[in-house]
Amino acid sequence: MRVGVLTGGGDCPGLNAVIRAIVRKGVPEYGYSFVGFRDGWRGPLEGLTMTLDIPAVRGLLPRGGTILGSSRTNPLALEDGVDRIRTTLTDQGIDALIAIGGEDTLGVAAKLHEAGVHVVGVPKTIDNDLSGTDYTFGFDTAVQIATEAIDRLHTTAESHHRALVVEVMGRHAGWIALHSGMAGGANAILIPEVEFDVDQVCRWVESRFRSEYAPIVVVSEGAKPRGGDEALHTGETDAFGHARLGGVGDWLGREVETRTGRETRTTVLGHVQRGGTPTARDRWLATRFGLHAIDAVHDGEWGSMVALRGTDIVTCPLTEATTTLKTVDPALYAEAEVFFG
Repeated sequence: MRVGVLTGGGDCPGLNAVIRAIVRKGVPEYGYSFVGFRDGWRGPLEGLTMTLDIPAVRGLLPRGGTILGSSRTNPLALEDGVDRIRTTLTDQGIDALIAIGGEDTLGVAAKLHEAGVHVVGVPKTIDNDLSGTDYTFGFDTAVQIATEAIDRLHTTAESHHRALVVEVMGRHAGWIALHSGMAGGANAILIPEVEFDVDQVCRWVESRFRSEYAPIVVVSEGAKPRGGDEALHTGETDAFGHARLGGVGDWLGREVETRTGRETRTTVLGHVQRGGTPTARDRWLATRFGLHAIDAVHDGEWGSMVALRGTDIVTCPLTEATTTLKTVDPALYAEAEVFFG
C-alpha cells in the first residue's frame, strides 16, 4: 500500500514525531511506502510531494515544526478542490491518506471521506480544543512554555511593583490560560468561555498589591470583556474564515493602569508557544498517535481519528472531533477562581 501523509494548519510541537512513528512502523511491519504532501492541503491540490522513508525520518523525535511544511489552504473553498485532490491521489498511486491537523484540517478530511477518499486523521492543536480526545499533542509544550514565562515574570513584576498581563494563545478555548495560569500562580485567569468584568480584574489587582505581591493576569487571546468583542489584530480572515485575534492583553493592560494607577506591563507570548522542541509528554503522545494511525490505515478504519481516552489510544469518527469544540468546563474554571485576587 502507498500512503500519503500531510500536516495542516498551524505548526505544533510533536508533528515530526507523528510522521516518524507512522513511517517507522508502516515500513517494516506492513511493508507500506509513504509520500509526504508538502504545505498542508496545498500539497495534494498542486501535487507537491517528498519521499518519506526511514532515512528521511531519522532524528525527528525532538525536532519542532514539521518537515512537510504547513499552510491554511482550504480545498473546500475551491469549486474543484475535492476533485483535484482525488486526481492527485490517483496520479500518485496513493491508496490512503493520513491527515494530521486541527479542526479545519480534519474537517476537510471528513469531507474527503464522504467523497470516497480513504483517510485517517490525527488530532493536533496546542489549544487542546478538539472533541473526541482527552488531549492533543502540542498542548503540553505550549503550557510548559507559558508557565516558564509566568514564573520569570513574577520576579520582574515584584522587583518593580508592577502588574503584569500575560496574553497566551486560545482562540475559543482557554485551556492554555487555565493550565499555565494555575501552574504559574496567576491571580487572575481570563478565558474565552467566560466574559470578564474589567472592574473585577482591577479589584483583584489591587487586592494582590495590598498583600505586597505583584499581580499576574493571564488572558487568552480570545477572551472578551463583558458586553464587548474579541480583540482583532486585523480585519482580515484566513481561508477558513478565522479572523486573526490579538491585542486583548495590551488593551487590558492599559485599562488596568488607567483604572488603578498601578504601572502595568503586557507580555504577548504569541508563536513562541508552539515553536521549538516538544516536551517528553508530547513526544510520547505524538508517537503513540502515529503508531495507531498506521494501524487504523491497515485495518481500513476510514473516516476515523485516533484519540487519547484515559491512557488508551482509540479511534473515533472524524465528525466527532470536528462538530463541536471542546471548551473549558465551568467547574474547572471555578477551581481556579479560588486563587483569584
